[in-house]
Amino acid sequence: MIRVLVILSLLQVTLTCEETIYVDNGAKWGDWGDTEMCPVGTSARAFELSVEPSQGHGDDTALNGIRLLCAEPGSEDIKARITSTMAKWGSWTGIQWCPSGDLISFSLRVEPPIEGDDTGANNIMFQCSDMKILKGYGSSWGDFGAWSEICYTGICGIQTNVERPQGKGDDTALNDVKFCCC
Repeated sequence: MIRVLVILSLLQVTLTCEETIYVDNGAKWGDWGDTEMCPVGTSARAFELSVEPSQGHGDDTALNGIRLLCAEPGSEDIKARITSTMAKWGSWTGIQWCPSGDLISFSLRVEPPIEGDDTGANNIMFQCSDMKILKGYGSSWGDFGAWSEICYTGICGIQTNVERPQGKGDDTALNDVKFCCC
């Protein structure tokens, strides 16, 4: 019985977010969702985005979700796909893998508040532990901000800030993100 309690205690410690990386250019609309973590022994080695294309004269939301793909070191065998809160628009753009190693840092492309149709976050870039830079297949509005700190042990959790649907108002969808270090 004691052995089971010790193992459960270790799993709980491993599955919590002890260190977080973030950027300072995220849009301020919305609410933070729950943090979701990779399974024990895995880390984020790839990602994909949910993006709504330009709506022309309609309401644009751009980046709607970020999904991390968790795998064991040196493997492309996906053990889990994790997200935090997402908006309902858009479709998945395709998986982008680190050639070797983990996702360790990020930069977020955000459109600042404008008169009219705001979009918030539009795209993301990740740095891999092998120094490769992966640029998401998101929208091009706004600018990439400064890079986050580095998770030297790899990224293994995600928490997003997403605005709820505004009805007839202006929707922005995903506005900011934080990642947990393993």
